[in-house]
Amino acid sequence: MPTARFITFAAAAIALAAVPTIAQMPGTADASRVTAGTYKVDNNHTQVVWTVNHLGITPLTGAFGSSGGTLVLDPAKPATAKVEVTFNIAEMSTTSAAFTKHLSSADFFDVAKFPTASFTSTSVQVSGETARITGNLTIKGVTKPVTLDAKFFGAGTNPMSKKANLGFTAKASIKRSDFGLGYAVPAIADEIDLMIHAAFTA
Repeated sequence: MPTARFITFAAAAIALAAVPTIAQMPGTADASRVTAGTYKVDNNHTQVVWTVNHLGITPLTGAFGSSGGTLVLDPAKPATAKVEVTFNIAEMSTTSAAFTKHLSSADFFDVAKFPTASFTSTSVQVSGETARITGNLTIKGVTKPVTLDAKFFGAGTNPMSKKANLGFTAKASIKRSDFGLGYAVPAIADEIDLMIHAAFTA
């Protein structure tokens, strides 16, 4: 091999060796990793993102996290699963401080009186790695039934806590008018779309 080509080859090999190996994610969408037990909500990694149609001109989006809850799950009997989650409405976030303040007022969520919301499941219908979770959603002291279309996302051992973790995503729609949230339509659409990212830890 000519000297120039050898030097080029050697330099390339050294460069490749210096590239760090990308570690495999601790969690994966493998339901066999899920073990039976009672899991606590991981408040640091649970989110509810809401979207509402504003004036028919733009969608508006915000988010809030959880402040507690549990998931009781047995993979051998998934339909017996039970979930309870409390959401921290008082720490809601949007991209505008003024908008967040308005949403926190008595016009909308009235967080001074109702700092949290909650969901408690009443039934679970499972199909493979998806489920329809029906339960009671309470906002501003008003409780209404709601159904979540949920999907298993992943499970694994958290490398920092060394504990088993699992997560799900879910979608649902609710009506503002059911909970006394804000102005009447058509200024803001009555329907609110929810996207939920729920994490649980052993």
